[in-house]
Amino acid sequence: MTEGVQHGQVETGKRYDVFHTDCLARDVVDHVTSRWGVWVLIALRSNSLRFYELRESIQGISEKMLAQTLRALVQDGLVWREVEPTTPPQVTYGLTEFGLDVGEPLSELFDRITRRLSANDAG
Repeated sequence: MTEGVQHGQVETGKRYDVFHTDCLARDVVDHVTSRWGVWVLIALRSNSLRFYELRESIQGISEKMLAQTLRALVQDGLVWREVEPTTPPQVTYGLTEFGLDVGEPLSELFDRITRRLSANDAG
């Protein structure tokens, strides 16, 4: 279903100065590395999830913060959003190709940390 799907486009080929406050890439980095942005990208790395599934999988996040985080990540083109016209509407989120690409090193970092912590617990 393509109705209700929002896919953001990120301009490519343009040079960015991430140290400048007006840099679009800086905004994306801020959203990705925000308190909840990292966890949304990691939660969506394997499959798409409905809003309530995301809220349940990320312990400690409020509905308001999840909605704000998702809105920013959709706007940045990292996450897609699909609304099914049911009552109540069912909203599903997943990673775009860009989101998968950006989320991969975050997932690797998370996996390395959990492996190291598991090794320390065993030893």
